[in-house]
Amino acid sequence: MTQLTLRDIMTRDLTTVDGGATLKEVASLMREQDIGNVLVMDGERLVGIVTDRDIVIRAVAYGHDLGSAITDYASGNVFTMDASSNVQDAAKEMSNRQLRRLPITEGGKVVGIVALADLATNATGRADEQALQGISQPTT
Repeated sequence: MTQLTLRDIMTRDLTTVDGGATLKEVASLMREQDIGNVLVMDGERLVGIVTDRDIVIRAVAYGHDLGSAITDYASGNVFTMDASSNVQDAAKEMSNRQLRRLPITEGGKVVGIVALADLATNATGRADEQALQGISQPTT
C-alpha cells in the first residue's frame, strides 16, 4: 500500500492576495468564497497567511480601520511542506506547530494547501487525530 502524499489530498484552488489588500477586501473575499484563510503573496513568494480568526482577534476586536493593510494581521514566516511529503509527516508537523492549515509547495512555489479537515476526510492511520491533538494543546 502506497502512502498518501500531500499532493494527493491538497486543495489546489488557492485564494491569494498581495500585501496591499485591505482587511475589508480580504474579509469580503472570504465571505464570497466561503473560505477561512487567504495566502498573502509577494509575486510568487508566500509572505503570510491570514485567517478569519486573525481578522477578528487581531483587528476587529481592537477597532482597527478596515482599510488597514492585511500584512499587519497576517502570520508571517509561514511553515510549508513539499507536495511529495507523506500525510503522516504533515500531521506530525501540524500537531507540533499547532497549525490548522499547511501551504504546500513544489520547487519552492505554493501549489496547494492542506487543512485539518483534509486530513480528516482523506487520511488514513488517524493522521487527523494526531494533528488535532497537538493543535488543541494550550501554548506555553
